[in-house]
Amino acid sequence: MTAAASGPVFSLRDIPFSHRGSWFGFSPVVAEKTYAEHVHLVSHQSGMHPILRLIPTATAAITAIPHRLTWAGGRGRVDLAYENADTVRVRGRGLGLRLLAADAVLTPFSGPYLYEDPVDGSFVFTVYQTGRRYRITLLAGRAEQLGTQALGTAERGLVLDGDWELAIEEYETARAPYPPTGTFEQVAKAARADFEAFTEAVAPWRSERTPAAELAAYVLWSATVRPAGFVTRPAVLMSKHWMDKVWSWDHCFNALALADGLPELARDQYRLPFDHQDAAGALPDSVTHSEILHNFVKPPIHGWALRGLPPDPDAYPLLARWTAFWLEARRAPGRELPHYQHGNDSGWDNATTFDPERVVETADLAAFLILQMRELARLAPDAGWSERADRMREALLAELWDGERFVARGVLSGRTWSSSSLLDLMPIVLGQELPEPIRAALAARIERHLTAFGLATERPGSPHYLDDGYWRGPIWAPSTVLIEDGLRRAGYQDLADEISARFLMLCEKSGFAENFDAHTGEGLRDRAYTWTASAYLILAAACERRTVIGPTTATSG
Repeated sequence: MTAAASGPVFSLRDIPFSHRGSWFGFSPVVAEKTYAEHVHLVSHQSGMHPILRLIPTATAAITAIPHRLTWAGGRGRVDLAYENADTVRVRGRGLGLRLLAADAVLTPFSGPYLYEDPVDGSFVFTVYQTGRRYRITLLAGRAEQLGTQALGTAERGLVLDGDWELAIEEYETARAPYPPTGTFEQVAKAARADFEAFTEAVAPWRSERTPAAELAAYVLWSATVRPAGFVTRPAVLMSKHWMDKVWSWDHCFNALALADGLPELARDQYRLPFDHQDAAGALPDSVTHSEILHNFVKPPIHGWALRGLPPDPDAYPLLARWTAFWLEARRAPGRELPHYQHGNDSGWDNATTFDPERVVETADLAAFLILQMRELARLAPDAGWSERADRMREALLAELWDGERFVARGVLSGRTWSSSSLLDLMPIVLGQELPEPIRAALAARIERHLTAFGLATERPGSPHYLDDGYWRGPIWAPSTVLIEDGLRRAGYQDLADEISARFLMLCEKSGFAENFDAHTGEGLRDRAYTWTASAYLILAAACERRTVIGPTTATSG
């Protein structure tokens, strides 16, 4: 992570080059864990699809900063900047570019077709995979055509050399001929100003003590898309790599990171899954451009998150229906405690808590619902939520605390077990609601998960620990934020401070990956994950506040 006067420098293998509102970006990452040789224009409409290859005609080094992507080789260079969310300008000076379809094969149901538009002389790709068009308008210089009107297998695109400039647009069916709105430098300057305004809004507190804040802001800014398809609001995707969805707990962390500086955008993040709440009150598992999944749900952390967001007069009925889903559809007859049907419902898909059985009552779920009902009681004091929260807390302590630790219980078998997963320690989110002996026991066990880089999701030394085991070892942002906040409210400030400091240093070392090797700190899986960037911003902002005005009782909410 290199900071420059014009913004942080980043690797396209880790973070795509994109712009607020855009559904496409530029990256060599063309599918899950798949890295191409060259940079591609990759669209996230109707899925993740590589559309165009951008290949310099000579060996060139690539530099990416938030408002400009540059290939430089020999005495020439190619620069690319976003003019707006669906249009980029590309300029070559002494360096050529082969702009080719990513897929060479056109069938009746897939692939690209290229033609020259007789209306304005532009070149248009129409691509089955996204159902969109990609118009290339030459503004200066000349281009060699390849494969216009070709059928079947063919190389399709343009070859540019010398000095040249063009615009690329993603759109649906037709639009007026492209009108240049300014010079390339003016376009790049406007993109820079947009990013800088966003950064100033979400991280005005940044200092030399928070060297990754600007890049974290870029990860959020560049992963934001405009409303389209099932995405009903401006939305921060989890990534503009392959994790290009909004999952129904990830969005809460992005909302919290945006809450102070961009409250309307924060509210949009929080509310998006609620736009797709079903008749039972459940939130979808995930939402993206062309897909809504309901086969699983995600944990009810929404009451916890709502405490840290701007007031929303419409939140109460939505949150009440979501809570009622757990109380009505996810409690077996005669049971006080709700259950998950699979690890995926918890967000901790393969945590060892779920090894013995999958349909289980767990302490984290009860704890989240207690917090959610407390928030509902604050919003509607006379609706009986406080009493329901009290009953669930009593059941949690009576039925799942065995005197030393929280256990999980199979709903069908009735048997109980403990694990070495950090998930079993998540009830620390209840803070002062827990008796002091339980808080102390949880804090002590949490400390056993602490590595040099942060909280491992499976206790190091466990026979089930895996360096790249998803929720069976790696460090994750959401578990870090939730537990750090819970410890702080439980009175364990020093341990919370240490967890926060180690996670911040981890991001400064390894960026904003989906998760991290707990022993080495190496970033794992998707390397441009927004909830990780948001966690950095949440924790860094709280740390800066404590540095300036002294300790507070919570990092969020």
